[in-house]
Amino acid sequence: MLADAELIAFVPTVDLDRALNFYQGVLGLPLTEETPSAAVFQMDGTMLRVSAVREVVPQPFTTLGWRVEDIVDVVRWLTDRGARVNRYDGIDQDGLGIWTSPDGDRIVWFNDPDGHTLSVTQFSADPLAVNHVPE
Repeated sequence: MLADAELIAFVPTVDLDRALNFYQGVLGLPLTEETPSAAVFQMDGTMLRVSAVREVVPQPFTTLGWRVEDIVDVVRWLTDRGARVNRYDGIDQDGLGIWTSPDGDRIVWFNDPDGHTLSVTQFSADPLAVNHVPE
């Protein structure tokens, strides 16, 4: 039943104006609704609600990510708009901050203003095609 329902993603923020500037201004997401308690964006059929909360505890893992076709172009676009790529000790990242996983996927991480870890990934193979079981 839920497999056919539209997914809604949620991101909490302690400063809705600052988050709105980041998600709309830096990431370029189209704003579809703004209320005193949330900013709503629409991305390729998925709704993202950035919701105002009193406190945020950022987690040490990716909370929101995008699959991209050309990670180099996307990373350059993001950094030109003010996003800062995260660098991690013990992970071999290239000059742009891109890590290549053992299976060839290329990933870069960055943070939103509340400290949530976001990522962009260029898969070495289409994961949907790899996992597809013919009928």
